[in-house]
Amino acid sequence: MRKLLYFVFFLLLLAGAAAGYAVWWWGQPLQIAAKPAEVDIARGTPVRGVAQQLHDSGVLRVPPELLHAWLRVSGEGVQVKAGYYEFESGVTPRRVIERLVKGEQSLLPMTIVEGWNFRQLRALLAQMPITHETAELNDAQIMARLGREGVHPEGRFFPDTYMFARGSSDLAILRQAMEAMDRMLEAAWSQRDRNLPLKSPDEALILASIVEKETGLHTDRGRIAGVFINRIRRGMLLQTDPTVIYGLGEDFDGRLRRRHLDTDSPWNTYTRAGLPPTPIAMPGKASLLAAVQPEKTTALYFVARGDGTSQFSDTLQEHNRAVNQYIRGR
Repeated sequence: MRKLLYFVFFLLLLAGAAAGYAVWWWGQPLQIAAKPAEVDIARGTPVRGVAQQLHDSGVLRVPPELLHAWLRVSGEGVQVKAGYYEFESGVTPRRVIERLVKGEQSLLPMTIVEGWNFRQLRALLAQMPITHETAELNDAQIMARLGREGVHPEGRFFPDTYMFARGSSDLAILRQAMEAMDRMLEAAWSQRDRNLPLKSPDEALILASIVEKETGLHTDRGRIAGVFINRIRRGMLLQTDPTVIYGLGEDFDGRLRRRHLDTDSPWNTYTRAGLPPTPIAMPGKASLLAAVQPEKTTALYFVARGDGTSQFSDTLQEHNRAVNQYIRGR
């Protein structure tokens, strides 16, 4: 009888030691070899499968049978959310399970660059590890799926860095960027100069896209917008190369020729008065504000100096001299 009591005591002592070790281990920083270790849990994965993946990935290097038993007993196994997770050294086992239960997936960044067009955005999305719902859709169909049927997609997505979970829908990412542009445009339009010859937020967006393509220099944006506003007020052709280039689409080979300027298209501001029918790129916040709060200037012309800045002129004679100096090198 005494031996049996000793044996039971020994088992209790052993169980207590094991429980104490488990409690200690639960809060200890893990050393994970992979940088980072990836765990991609598919929807419907059983608790045993979750335990096996955590073991195989090197995140929790304990026998998967023990981990499976713990997840079953604690009830946390059935709460694990499907998704893509990344873990690095320093995370505790407690935090690993918390993230799985809360569905705190690892997020990937995607940056939409100021001045990009919709074709470039679609090419970027095609390369991302996401669900490609738009792969077989044309631009019009995509906008319809986003609830903007009949709206041209150009300029409708705000350039910024967006975070998303692996496997997210490309439509969801586009909707996020579209709604961000909606907010930015609404905010800019509410701050507009009330004397502008712009009839709607859409016209402000079109002008902002032109400003975005004409310069990357923050200090020149407002003045360039002012030149275009002056030309609109006077009924002058805008004569801006980026709109012509946009109209050429994929046929543009990097060199704008005289015949391009002479060939009429809806986006040729050398042959058609006023703003083009759509934006030509995705403008950032600075260009949106420049379009609605243009600098007060008497200039009607500008030409790139070749160093990122522009030379502004009030008269055609001055402008021709600037073109000879900075473009023709005379």
